Amino acid sequence: MIPDISIVIPLRDEEENVEPLVRELTDVMETVGRSYEVILIDDGSEDATFRKLRHLHASDPRLRVIQFERNFGQTAAFAAGFAHARGQFIVTLDGDLQNDPADIPRLLEIAGAHDIVCGWRRNRQDAFLTRHVPSVAANWLLGIVSGIRLHDNGCSLKVFRAEVVKPLRLSPGMHRYLPALASQLGNRVAEVVVNHRPRQAGRSKYGLSRTFVVLRDIAGLRGIMRRAVDRAAPASPLYVVKQIVESPLLN
Repeated sequence: MIPDISIVIPLRDEEENVEPLVRELTDVMETVGRSYEVILIDDGSEDATFRKLRHLHASDPRLRVIQFERNFGQTAAFAAGFAHARGQFIVTLDGDLQNDPADIPRLLEIAGAHDIVCGWRRNRQDAFLTRHVPSVAANWLLGIVSGIRLHDNGCSLKVFRAEVVKPLRLSPGMHRYLPALASQLGNRVAEVVVNHRPRQAGRSKYGLSRTFVVLRDIAGLRGIMRRAVDRAAPASPLYVVKQIVESPLLN
């Protein structure tokens, strides 16, 4: 059966979070009453993340696990998830349990009349000076340049119609601008306040330096947006898959 919903989750060194994440996600999705799959991308983890993902897949064939040869970054992980997704709607979220799976049903309901539904972490549980303040400035500038005015481009909890993200030609770092890129293929965009939880285990992979990268990219964002939907533009491989763990029925 082709699932209605594909949930794409990048992971890197999240061995303490993967089991509670999948447990929460399963509990939530079973209340939705729609078919789904979960695509978990191990982006070069050096801990027991992949071993735990294999174990989880053994008890639930709706889980599909993609292991990269090494760390290629979050854009690459999302790109791999989009490429393998079979659902009409694609849900994205982080694997650190800061995004709350309980918000997904509400976003999916809104997605019925939209192309893109973005989470807004209005009450962020990150460091105020190094994460929150720079984010406000970057989101304001992104809205001016892209025309898609959001409070929180950086929130990974989003829902896309598959046809607005699967064709995108992504390059490293472009996951930060997915709403702007995808809006060129479907411009019905909504933003919804979502829960944001403190990180309980593992460590953040991001710091203040990411904000400076965003500020650098903003100057060339219009060109980035054009290239993302240019089918004639050359595309370089973003990642190398080491192995895929999924049900034989999907092959």
